[in-house]
Amino acid sequence: MDLTFSTAAEEMRAELRSWLADNVPAAFTTGDAVEFASLDEEFSFLRDWQAKLARDRWVGVHWPEAYGGRGAGAEASYIFQEEMARARAPEVINRIGVNLVGPSLMKHGTGAQKDRYLARILTCEDVWCQLFSEPGAGSDLTALRTVAVRDGDVYRVTGQKVWTSWAQYADFGILIARTDPGSAKARGISYVIVDMHAPGVEVRPLRQMTGSSEFNEVFLDDVRVPVANLVGEEGRGWEIAQTTLAHERGTSPRQLVIHRMLLEDLVRVARERERAGESDLRQSVAAAAIEVEIAKLNNWRTLTRLVRGEPLGPESSFIKLYWSEMSQRMHDTVMRALGPRAALRGSDAPTRGRLAESWLYYRAASIFAGTSEVQRNIIAQRVLGLPR
Repeated sequence: MDLTFSTAAEEMRAELRSWLADNVPAAFTTGDAVEFASLDEEFSFLRDWQAKLARDRWVGVHWPEAYGGRGAGAEASYIFQEEMARARAPEVINRIGVNLVGPSLMKHGTGAQKDRYLARILTCEDVWCQLFSEPGAGSDLTALRTVAVRDGDVYRVTGQKVWTSWAQYADFGILIARTDPGSAKARGISYVIVDMHAPGVEVRPLRQMTGSSEFNEVFLDDVRVPVANLVGEEGRGWEIAQTTLAHERGTSPRQLVIHRMLLEDLVRVARERERAGESDLRQSVAAAAIEVEIAKLNNWRTLTRLVRGEPLGPESSFIKLYWSEMSQRMHDTVMRALGPRAALRGSDAPTRGRLAESWLYYRAASIFAGTSEVQRNIIAQRVLGLPR
């Protein structure tokens, strides 16, 4: 495992850090929650923010220059996410497109698909969503029931997807559906691009316990999808989905730095309690600090594989499993440290409610991007070679 970054990557870090210092809105740098009048206003702001980043080629730095990136490689992508989190910068809202769709199309898409879609992902001209999970097949994607029936030069797609982030604003979605109704499990699944504005697509926002509604359920009623939107070969979509999922579960530098900042919040709150004569948190804070350091080393191990040109394998499930459960333990400790103040919201709450909202959000960390149970099964079977 290599614990150093190249000179070129460190030079890019310095350039990016300077850019962020000049461009991140002041409201985001305080550590307090930033409030918007509506989800529409928040999305519009984030879309404009990504476009601003893209104008200076800070989105998809690891993408080829031909598609708007810098061709800077995996370590540059890691540094970008690390510096964005360090600066408390607003997120890249089209991250499904940047992190999942882009790499999948670069590996499996046709030349026409790459030319049509890739550059517009970085600039946020086209927003993407991921149509994988279903109400009855969230943790077992191969149990999906959405079907795509070939009818001349189109597929007629019918089914339901759920937990689809930002689908109400998406222009396109990557979808897996069964094109061979007689097949089972991973066989007969195809991977297609769906126009989210096509007739028959209905998006219904889902209100979450955080109060936000960026998750959605999507209904597809005889949606006509051109055969030209098929990615890879018909019936081989599960293999392409593995590329998407590996990138979803691989290195998580933004999560790593978010939890470094959470550790800083925890230390500050614990010191306040200690000054008040309550010193019962020292062991929990020490445990959190150790876990964050382990998460960093796990990320670096995976990053080293990517820099060497080695593929992301099932080991990426360990990264996802570790940080998601670490996150829940850390958030629980933060809430315990805050005590009754943890229930406050608004201007009187610690960090204007950011920590409380984060605690609510990360209740789902052991579910989204593959449940902890699924990750353990992958590790057991594909890494350790244990029987099913």
